[in-house]
Amino acid sequence: MFQKFLSLFAATIIATSQIVLTAAPSIAASRIKDIANFEGIRDNQLIGYGLVVGLNGTGDSLNSAPFTKQSLQAMLERMGVNTTGANLNTKNVAAVMVTSNLPAFTVQGSRIDVNISALGDAKSLQGGTLLVTPLMGADGEAYAIAQGPIAIGGFAAEGEAAKIVQGVPTSGRIANGALVERELPFKLASMSSLRLSLRNPDLTTARRMAQSINDLIGEPVAEPLNPTGVRLTLPRNFNGNIVDLLTDIEQLTVEPDLPAKIIIDETTGIIVMGQEVRVSTVAIAQGNLTITVAETPQVSQPNPLANGQTTTVPRTNVDVSTGEDQKLALLEGSVPLRELVGGLNALGVGPRDMISILQAIKAAGALQAEIEVM
Repeated sequence: MFQKFLSLFAATIIATSQIVLTAAPSIAASRIKDIANFEGIRDNQLIGYGLVVGLNGTGDSLNSAPFTKQSLQAMLERMGVNTTGANLNTKNVAAVMVTSNLPAFTVQGSRIDVNISALGDAKSLQGGTLLVTPLMGADGEAYAIAQGPIAIGGFAAEGEAAKIVQGVPTSGRIANGALVERELPFKLASMSSLRLSLRNPDLTTARRMAQSINDLIGEPVAEPLNPTGVRLTLPRNFNGNIVDLLTDIEQLTVEPDLPAKIIIDETTGIIVMGQEVRVSTVAIAQGNLTITVAETPQVSQPNPLANGQTTTVPRTNVDVSTGEDQKLALLEGSVPLRELVGGLNALGVGPRDMISILQAIKAAGALQAEIEVM
């Protein structure tokens, strides 16, 4: 009977603990695949130079774009057309730069998207077709060939006295416009170890990620190296290769740790604060000296039948405001972000004045955060 009571009590404790664990999910936790990059799994940038033909008189002026003229002559000569001494004056051709990203492990024969941007003084690429253009990597080797009609997101129209331009008609895109001709030699499955690179470097996050991986595998296969990287080693008794291991760990959730930082964009007046920003007890007063000068000139007319002239009499109204209605506001020490923002908003100041206030608090040593001005 006593053993039956203990079994029932233990079952109740286990059920209660499961309810508590279920009711308290981790806050702001992210998957490892969303906060880290795996070594070798990345895009590669490609670039090429080509010609777009078929434009309706909106191409480059050959006299002001000599590179377009030289490229057109070289292309025609390769096609068996001799243009030596000829006066080329077409405006249906434009020189363009072609860019693209080659995804990791893209096989030969696959297609990728390409972006087209005018290089000369072309007014629009609407209706144009890109001719065969090799796309090269950083090593100078051609990895893809681009060709096809261009789709643009803007247009330009003009007459003798008016012109309208919407969007950017000198850049466009070709969906699946490049054919991959060469694969990148990288064998991920044969690797026994690789590095995981955090997108937002942080020592605490790197350690948490390594601990989460080790808890899943049951042995120390992950080692934090620095704020950016964690080295992952394939266990000796693991039933699979490094790809299987990455598949198992990329769904693990880790709560990233963020530094106390304030981002300020003085151009637009945007302020972004992290949740760990804290302020020591400080009193703030904000007041502006505003001088308003209003000119309201009046016209003075002479009396009827009088020998006078109509004159303008100046009238100036000067108003001075010293912001005397502004009061001192007290911000308590170590307040959370919500109360900090509420206290600053209570001062009734705009974003640009708030930037000056945050910088003044930082100069006083009362702001425990880093300010980064963009």
